[in-house]
Amino acid sequence: MSTIEGSLTAPQGRFAIAASKFNHEIVAKLVIGAKDALRKYRIVDDAIDLVMVPGAFELPLVAQRLAASKKYVAVICLGAVIRGDTDHYDYVCTATADGILQANLATGVPILFGVLTCDADAQALDRAGGKAGNKGFDVTVAAIEMVNLLKQLP
Repeated sequence: MSTIEGSLTAPQGRFAIAASKFNHEIVAKLVIGAKDALRKYRIVDDAIDLVMVPGAFELPLVAQRLAASKKYVAVICLGAVIRGDTDHYDYVCTATADGILQANLATGVPILFGVLTCDADAQALDRAGGKAGNKGFDVTVAAIEMVNLLKQLP
């Protein structure tokens, strides 16, 4: 049995980070984490485009458009949805996750889900560089690995 897996070597090509402006304090930290990961794995700033969208709900359309352009080897979606007093949280989380999945499958380009879905601001801050690490960094490492993995598959 052979094992195929992606490496963390710097792939050729451009990366897009699509980031939500809503919950900016949290998302800005995720963006910093994503940029740190790209730099750690030797992807230069000139090979990174940051695209700001109004909110998490808008991420799928923008991610699909970026991926379909064939300009990017991966699209990293970053956002934060914090539970409130209404059902709005559930609709936004579901639509965002489903939309990013559908864009991923439709384009064949890795589109990574780095959208925090948390019960409170403190929980999100913990995942955006606090005691739970930085999920922007983590999802970006996964993006690099996916780019390299897909190159090996038929």
